[in-house]
Amino acid sequence: MTPTLQTYYKDKVVPALTEELGCSNPHQVPTLDKIVVTTHIGKHNDRKQAVEDAVAEISKITGQKPSISYARKSVANFKVRAGEAVGARVTLRGNHMWEFLDRFINVTAPNIRDFRGITPKSFDGRGNYALGINDQSIFPEIELDQIKRQLGFDLIFVTSANNDDAGRALLKALGMPFREIKKAGEEAAV
Repeated sequence: MTPTLQTYYKDKVVPALTEELGCSNPHQVPTLDKIVVTTHIGKHNDRKQAVEDAVAEISKITGQKPSISYARKSVANFKVRAGEAVGARVTLRGNHMWEFLDRFINVTAPNIRDFRGITPKSFDGRGNYALGINDQSIFPEIELDQIKRQLGFDLIFVTSANNDDAGRALLKALGMPFREIKKAGEEAAV
């Protein structure tokens, strides 16, 4: 079964962006390629248990088993040895990606404390968007009484757009709640 947001993309977003971006062909309209969810473990006495907790949290949030990231070099200042587990990551594609994005836009993002929209400034110049989340408790899949340690996540939305404007237009059309940036001298609307 096709996810709701993917159907919305095909039926509504593609025709709108074809006109807005001046594309001559609907296949030129940017699409969402993948979503990468990563977390890294800071200083913990029991690093092995911390990585297991991170793997469990990411698998609850995304519905996929994450791969574990290992340190490539030893860094004395961070008390990390080469080959030691330092984080976990999941790459979402296809139906899992569309369902995760739908849950993020409609359920998770509004759960962020003092939410006024997400910043539109985190594009990388190639149309991809990165977002940092400080606390895993905003995800509805996480039970608050089961949290052992606070974890932050990075979400990277990888698009096929060639520039930031096309990537921003795509994510905004999909419903990403971007914050309005006030220009100098403007007053906030009440």
